[in-house]
Amino acid sequence: MYESQNKKMNTNTIITELQSLIKESREEILPTKWIAEGVIGSPYRVSFDKYSGWFTKAFSFLKLFLPEGDVFLSRFSECSENLYSFAETGLVILESLIEYIEKGFIVPEQSKSFDTEVALKTVFSRFHRVARQLRSRHENRETLDISDEYDVQDLLHALLRLFFDDVRTEEWTPSYAGKSARMDFLLKNECIVIEVKKTRQGLTDKEVGDQLIIDVDRYKVHQDCKKLICFVYDPEGRIGNPEGIMRDLNKQHEGFVEVIIEPNM
Repeated sequence: MYESQNKKMNTNTIITELQSLIKESREEILPTKWIAEGVIGSPYRVSFDKYSGWFTKAFSFLKLFLPEGDVFLSRFSECSENLYSFAETGLVILESLIEYIEKGFIVPEQSKSFDTEVALKTVFSRFHRVARQLRSRHENRETLDISDEYDVQDLLHALLRLFFDDVRTEEWTPSYAGKSARMDFLLKNECIVIEVKKTRQGLTDKEVGDQLIIDVDRYKVHQDCKKLICFVYDPEGRIGNPEGIMRDLNKQHEGFVEVIIEPNM
């Protein structure tokens, strides 16, 4: 299990964040309204990548202080698709929630904390879906095509920023076998290091496993690393036995390392 950030929130903090989410939606989401040309009855939509990121962030935030089964939480969860009408409904829900909190009709739970594990699982499990969606942009605009590890790092960095304030990318690792290297990502407050791999033609399962083993040994002596996550992006399904690699390394270094291969076909 990852360590949670124990961030207790007061009412003013919650209202401020809700207002920030509303402002972001009005300025960044709603203006992306579009409709598919030549398709009769097609509904208006908003940018998928922008709305998906905003919705995930907003929904995760609501879950920090609203109990399971809450009507606001339930209604908001129904607005996950990037329909323009859902984007508008989501705004109304957040505005109504602020009003209810200000009038004392809702007393936010104070004991919940940010769940790092849930946030990271969301990022990794949806990474391929986001990468695939980015290929299809309105009016064929330029986009990010994930072709190598640097592309994976760029997209992952943006997704991590949805949940974590201090994401570092230029930290050096201790010397291992006479060499030092820069880690891909360090979540400083959580003491979690994330290493990124992308499969390619000619890279065997054994080579992937060997690279991951080197990463594990290197980070075990890093003072800021209490947990190492090795994220392997395998969009073409080149790894023949992903479950075996994940099981073996996770078991050998239980509690310290977690190997995640996505999409896990």
